[in-house]
Amino acid sequence: MSFQVEGKVAVVTGGSSGIGLAAVEILVAEGAKVAWCGRDEERLNASKHYILEKFPHANIFTKACNVLKKEEVQQFAKDVKLNLGNVDMLINNAGQGRVSNFENTQDEDWMKEIELKYFSVLHPVRAFLDDLKQSANASITNVNSLLALQPEPHMIATSSARAALLNLTHSLAHEFTQYGVRVNSILLGMVESAQWKRRYETRSDLNLSWEEWTGNIAKNRGIPMQRLGRPEEPARALVFLASPLASYTTGAALDVSGGFNKHL
Repeated sequence: MSFQVEGKVAVVTGGSSGIGLAAVEILVAEGAKVAWCGRDEERLNASKHYILEKFPHANIFTKACNVLKKEEVQQFAKDVKLNLGNVDMLINNAGQGRVSNFENTQDEDWMKEIELKYFSVLHPVRAFLDDLKQSANASITNVNSLLALQPEPHMIATSSARAALLNLTHSLAHEFTQYGVRVNSILLGMVESAQWKRRYETRSDLNLSWEEWTGNIAKNRGIPMQRLGRPEEPARALVFLASPLASYTTGAALDVSGGFNKHL
């Protein structure tokens, strides 16, 4: 089944690696015109080269951009419109987690987490909203974490900020119905990433394959599917929610955690 995004313009923040790049690849393969940004210009160029090698005729645009800097995001939005046209889909993917408990989380750490989780979404939403209002199939989709509903003591600041982002997403979904803009999110569990790859390289048992090593982690953490997610799996959920296939879905939070959720 097609995602029905051919010819539509999509923007992915944090699109130069991992889930973001997987979403870019799916969108390009489906015939969408895709813009993405990232802070690291070298990694961004590598992602562009990767996409063009697979899809030589892809209609794409990339730009180095820090989504926490309002002016950079606004310029990115102007450049996207100039190169690809009005935006139909915005996928907010930027953001990382902080490992710390209450005792070793300083005031500035709390502020950094709030800034990262809130303004990595708020700046792009503000920059692209006028374009989205003009689309017949407009959507905003935020990458969030299962921590929003299932906090971890060792990630206290990130868990709190993730819960705030979930609340914000729900509020925007209701407010933006008047503009015909749907707003949804996915809730990630544990997904393969460069960070996990680096940990694998320093594993104690060198005889373990990647599948065995990550499988053990998943089992120890109690993930029923007994493996970590692959980047393309949450990426498919993102593209589905962003696409016209989810035309009657707004304010939803789609769990993509391999059954790791403990709540109803």
